[in-house]
Amino acid sequence: MSFDPAVMSRLWRSPIRGPWLTSVLGAALLVGIPVEFITGLVSWASYEPRLAGNQTTPHHGVLSFYLFEWVTNPSWIYRVSQGTHVLLGLALTPILLAKLWSVIPLLFSWPPLRSLAHMLERASLLLLVGGAIFEFTTGVMNIDYDYSFGFSFYDGHFIGAWLFITGFVIHAALKTPQMWRSLRSRSLRSELRTGLADTRPEPSEGRPGGLVAAHPAAPTISRRAALATVGGSSLAVFLLTAGQSIRALRPISLLSPRTQSYGSGPNDFQVNRTAAAAGIKPSETAAGWSLEVVASATGRKQRLTRSSLLALPLVTVDLPIACVEGWSTEQRWTGVPLADLASLVGVEHPTGARVESLERGGAFSRASLSGAQARASQSLLALHVNGVDLSLDHGYPARTIIPAAPGVHNTKWVARITFDGVAR
Repeated sequence: MSFDPAVMSRLWRSPIRGPWLTSVLGAALLVGIPVEFITGLVSWASYEPRLAGNQTTPHHGVLSFYLFEWVTNPSWIYRVSQGTHVLLGLALTPILLAKLWSVIPLLFSWPPLRSLAHMLERASLLLLVGGAIFEFTTGVMNIDYDYSFGFSFYDGHFIGAWLFITGFVIHAALKTPQMWRSLRSRSLRSELRTGLADTRPEPSEGRPGGLVAAHPAAPTISRRAALATVGGSSLAVFLLTAGQSIRALRPISLLSPRTQSYGSGPNDFQVNRTAAAAGIKPSETAAGWSLEVVASATGRKQRLTRSSLLALPLVTVDLPIACVEGWSTEQRWTGVPLADLASLVGVEHPTGARVESLERGGAFSRASLSGAQARASQSLLALHVNGVDLSLDHGYPARTIIPAAPGVHNTKWVARITFDGVAR
């Protein structure tokens, strides 16, 4: 059966679809998508991928470039950046879906390739639409711990982001002038005052296969109501998920998988991986547990029991934990500064550290720390939280707390720390 543009045009008859509405939605994405991309790169950089074992995307060549050493101050920078990345991504989802709805007739325009510029536009749409669907879908699945896609989330999301932003940049370069013309063609204030009875199709674009319906149906919703629906949906998604980072919104975060109870009393805050899931045996964290501290340059070692750690000078700090899934929480931690532990084996100015967990099979059972992270005054081997012992799920008998580090680099159930640097 041959393709009939006239028949296809009758499938898309909404009278509110047109360049103006598409441009309003596109303008929101034009602001939001670059923020998503930048905060995504910041999240990747925060893993300190130049350090041994930290690179989550080791096979991507020139794309895995590294621009700067990750910071330890302000301590909340990763919490804000990653929280923005996840919450903004969720809030943009209704806008993205509305934008895809608004341009669907273009996917069936005929002929499919009219010129070199049109071919480039169509290619950018493939990257843009495919990349957007892939990035938003895998991102939401990661938030919910659903890895049924069967590949590394880090690899897939990383490559998908670069393909998506390539299509986005090409499409924005081609379409931004047209978008501004379309936005100026109608008054936003006027449209927000126009009800259903006065809703009319936009003027025809003068060519078949455009956004304006050739045979528009009677309106069932005004542009004002459509924008309110999309904007209200974005706000609702934000409010129903933000409680995983904003405690005041916790009671209404019905869509967030990490707002329920996770412990008792002072240990009631989010757990990304429980002791049972990590395969931690009760015998490994009992009275016989001890921490091995090593100086890599000399091989000097010291083994410390929990009671001997508690006998050392302890420091209390208020620090957040924030994870790639977007949740975060700030708690009060008490423990031994990592720099003090390094000093015990003769390393006065650590240039790095490797922290190993009792957990053996997890993707983040060990983490490499930079010199700045190992030396930071707030970097602790935490023994208490909020004035009580850590719970087993929160890393008892000891865990690291590193300012501004991703949650997975705050290693739980620590068994060994090796410090780099010149030892005396």
